[in-house]
Amino acid sequence: MWFSVAARALLGASMATAMALPAAGNTAPKDPGHTMKLFTLEQMKEAFSNGTLPPIEAPVSFKEPSKADEDGVKKMFKVNAVNANAGCAANPNMRFEWREYSDSDRHALVDSIQCLRSRPARIGGSNNRFEDFAVIHRDLSPSIHNNQKFLLWHRYFLWAFEQVLREECGFDRAFVWWDETKDAGHFSQLDMFSPTFFGTMHGCLNDGKFAGLQQIGGGCVSREGTAENTAQCNSDFENYCRGMGNYPDFERCWEYGPHGYGHNGIGGTMAYVEISPSDPAFYMHHSYVDRVYRVWQNADVSRRTSISGLIADGSPLTMDTPISIGGIRPDVRVRDVIDTLDGAMCYRYTY
Repeated sequence: MWFSVAARALLGASMATAMALPAAGNTAPKDPGHTMKLFTLEQMKEAFSNGTLPPIEAPVSFKEPSKADEDGVKKMFKVNAVNANAGCAANPNMRFEWREYSDSDRHALVDSIQCLRSRPARIGGSNNRFEDFAVIHRDLSPSIHNNQKFLLWHRYFLWAFEQVLREECGFDRAFVWWDETKDAGHFSQLDMFSPTFFGTMHGCLNDGKFAGLQQIGGGCVSREGTAENTAQCNSDFENYCRGMGNYPDFERCWEYGPHGYGHNGIGGTMAYVEISPSDPAFYMHHSYVDRVYRVWQNADVSRRTSISGLIADGSPLTMDTPISIGGIRPDVRVRDVIDTLDGAMCYRYTY
């Protein structure tokens, strides 16, 4: 699913045809999926000015949480909720920016992700525990992108990934996030993208601990990003989106702006949105996406206690809208994940 720039849409015409980045080796599955919409900062400003942001697209169905799901949510999120919330407020888990992370922490993170690749799959169509997440993301993709569930679903997905690292691979450090604005225009120069940690950004991933990693659907995990795309992950664009006064506008700005350009900025596998969690860099990118959402919420307490917008079937997004991550963790509702300092999630960012 290549990300593309929707310039013609801003002029009232149809969405621009996606342009594929140069391939390196056997990089793409047979059916890469659909195209994601992108807007530069100037295009985004024009789109909000003249009302040309794309609407919620094709109707997509979802299942309501079952009784078993509700029991799982109660067990995970609500047991001893008062005590948990009090403890969370006093001592939340911290997510440290990559540059604040020690080399020991960095190696522990990479080793735990590598560990998941050696664990057995629990999801049909997956080859190992790491792939479970990519398969779920692919299968649910129509209902979790291009609508206002996007940020909330990915928040829960990222948190679940962290919990699996801890429970199944012994990860015992603070979690991490990546401030992409510090690397706008030059992602490839960051030491995260080196053979020591996540591997380099030049074609098939063939160095570091993730060397030889395959993407679901076939082909190597690859990176083919460009400075032009990463340049859009800048503080001006972030601040513009953070200035949105309501959730639907913020979500549209953030999903079609820096979120999309972060995917294309890394490129290759990451540019195919449905299978993008095949690249471990996905989780670093979405830590930034979630962090900015949390910062936007911090500006107004009501943003952590209420929600609005539409989901993929065109119905309203509410505090009781279900969020499913395919059985990796119990289905929850928006109210369970909207506030990172409430309930079981209990985390904040260092800045």
